Amino acid sequence: PPQRNEYIFTLMVEESPSVLVGLRYGPDKLHFLFWSQERAGGWQTRVTFPNVSLSDNQWHTLILAVSGQSFSLTVDCSIPKDVVVETPFPASLSVRRASFYLGNRRRRKGVFTGLLRQLVLLPGADATPRICHGLNFKVATLSVPGVLQDVPAKPVSNEVLKFPYETDMKVTLGARPRCSKQEKAQFWFNASRRGLYLCNGSTWVSMLEVQHRLDYVEEYQNLVTNSETMGIEVFTIPKVGLFAAMANRITPPGSAIYRWTDGKFVHYQNIPTHQAQSWKYFTIGKKIFLAVANFERNERGQEVSVIYKWSRRKAKFIAYQRISTHSARDWEAFVIEGEAFLAVVNHREGNNHNIDSVIYRWNPRTGLFETNQTIPTSGAYDWEFFTIGPYSFLAVANTFNGTSTKIYSHIYIWLSGSFQLFQSILTFGAADWEVFHIGDRVFLAVANSHSYDSGMPAPSNFYAINSSIYELNITAQMFVKFQDLLTYSALDWEFFSVGDDSFLVVANSFDGLTFSVNSIIYRWQGYEGFVAAHHLPTVGCRDWEAFHTPEGSYLLYSSAKEPLSKVLKLKTT
Repeated sequence: PPQRNEYIFTLMVEESPSVLVGLRYGPDKLHFLFWSQERAGGWQTRVTFPNVSLSDNQWHTLILAVSGQSFSLTVDCSIPKDVVVETPFPASLSVRRASFYLGNRRRRKGVFTGLLRQLVLLPGADATPRICHGLNFKVATLSVPGVLQDVPAKPVSNEVLKFPYETDMKVTLGARPRCSKQEKAQFWFNASRRGLYLCNGSTWVSMLEVQHRLDYVEEYQNLVTNSETMGIEVFTIPKVGLFAAMANRITPPGSAIYRWTDGKFVHYQNIPTHQAQSWKYFTIGKKIFLAVANFERNERGQEVSVIYKWSRRKAKFIAYQRISTHSARDWEAFVIEGEAFLAVVNHREGNNHNIDSVIYRWNPRTGLFETNQTIPTSGAYDWEFFTIGPYSFLAVANTFNGTSTKIYSHIYIWLSGSFQLFQSILTFGAADWEVFHIGDRVFLAVANSHSYDSGMPAPSNFYAINSSIYELNITAQMFVKFQDLLTYSALDWEFFSVGDDSFLVVANSFDGLTFSVNSIIYRWQGYEGFVAAHHLPTVGCRDWEAFHTPEGSYLLYSSAKEPLSKVLKLKTT
């Protein structure tokens, strides 16, 4: 055990005895030193952490977090020791002609006598959650933490890298702590009640209600539909209510719109459609629209999809604009730089699957959508629009090129007034893209429906195939595979949240023998990714929609094999 002070590291200027930054270990204490140049003539500040015992012939992991006047020391991933001092760590510190000294302060006095495994300085305030995430951190004591594998990080351009500074927020766990002026602005997390409280200087004030957790899923409503349903769109018209538009397969009587009334969906309006595949609800200013993707020709032999406009006077959707399409599968509506767009997926023209899909731009002068750009697609099923920061993206799910389902689906980025290719991802009969965010992470999930190639031997099962989740890698500027999940002719993904938990539900439609296949809800488990949590019996499941009402949270699924859709209620604890 040291009887004197020993330096773990120092940062010192040449020909000066002053320590700019340093960490010193004494008998049962740890001192963090820094030079504050804001003071007249400069002044060294010492932050002391008492009762730190390290002399036990064991390895120890120390994490020191620094942010302003707040200093936090975590020893072996235990409860942090927090110290607040009057003098803040300097916002800027000149290190001109300065050097780091490991295990000493540039002379024999104060030499560290233990073993030093690694010393890492990370940008940002607190590395604790990045290091202390294992169930048994001691197992990984001598390994290099994953967060250090790609250090130093390089910025994408010449922009300054930004890091979160979260150390100023202190959160205490355990029994109800004291709340006085000294603890003012500190947080306390009550694990038993899952409540977050803020100390106002005299009492603890509740800041966060207890969040619900998904317990189980129960059947809530059997919704008999006009015919098999290929897609669902759930939407809310302000001051009118919640609606669900069903894309029904059989032409007469067409597709139905249901309104949520007294806790159930009730038939509201029929709209003539021609083997409808999907609906898309969107608004432009005060105008409310609903676009249907028709797969077959109408009575006049025309291949058209129709945009309907909500009539406030009639309280119905009225035909507004007809657009020529080719076996349309999906519409996607979005806004870029204040301009409204509508993109249609054209699946095939006759037997030719390699055709153009079209992006239309809203002309405010004529009040109509006009062709803006065409993009080559192959038997496409779905468009997915999303934004990341200032950038806009459009992903297409290419399904079949005439000979194979093993083809590339593409992600496009909006640059200089048009969409340009950003990335290509190999997919297998891709039927759907779903983008979602968890924290500051961005994911993109693809539903792969089947694996078929006319030039290759037939697999044992065309339909049991992995669907994949990709995550955006900011440094690489591309989506990289995060996780594969075994699915059975997957046709749709739907992301939803319950309380603090995130979920993905997949529409499994066919396993090669039967359409009665379980669709699965996956729960986000952090470093484990998505883990199966609930198995839901479905028949030819085609589409999922999550929605919320004051009474609770629900899932609605459509069947492409029977005229019955189901509303499931998410029961929480």
